[in-house]
Amino acid sequence: MTPESASAEARKICELAPVVPVLVVHDVAHARPLAEALVAGGLPALEVTLRTPVALEVIAEMAKVEGGVVGAGSILTPEHVTQVIAAGAKFGVSPGSTDKVLTAAEQAELPMLPGAATASEVMALLERGYSVQKFFPAEIAGGAAAIKAIGAPIPGVSFCPTGGVSPGNARDYLSLKNILCVGGSWVAPQKLVEAGDWKAIEELAREAASLPR
Repeated sequence: MTPESASAEARKICELAPVVPVLVVHDVAHARPLAEALVAGGLPALEVTLRTPVALEVIAEMAKVEGGVVGAGSILTPEHVTQVIAAGAKFGVSPGSTDKVLTAAEQAELPMLPGAATASEVMALLERGYSVQKFFPAEIAGGAAAIKAIGAPIPGVSFCPTGGVSPGNARDYLSLKNILCVGGSWVAPQKLVEAGDWKAIEELAREAASLPR
């Protein structure tokens, strides 16, 4: 898979909904009902971060949910690429980027959403062929104003900002022409997940899915 084709696939995934839930799941038993609630609410693209010991099992369970497109976040190594593909991930997300990780993903044909936070990082990824990127950590790196400013001299890149995105500022990001979607964890609060309140999560997802872009 070339970087260009990887970005084309990433674009399709980002265009599925205005919000990609960023999920940190601690209990495999929560995986399927959580995914089902989010998909039912209109958020089919799901990013399961590799931040818990059960993340790969969670990806495997969520991959069974009809209508969902499950990806893996926090990819840091070539080994992660191999592991998430085996678990059933359809795309990968990394907080930054390295040649080793990108090469591994390209060789394994895993569409990647590589992270960038500066104009130089954005340019380096674009030079390699990645025209769809994650902007992270979005709020700390300057928020919507920074992405708008970067988009002026580098119009060929589209972003999915993640990190500090919330219901209060999601519209600021989504109003920009170089934003495809945003990544956020607010649609699956830990308290609701632990309580098994899937209806409440489905409603949060429905609200997020209705955000204009």
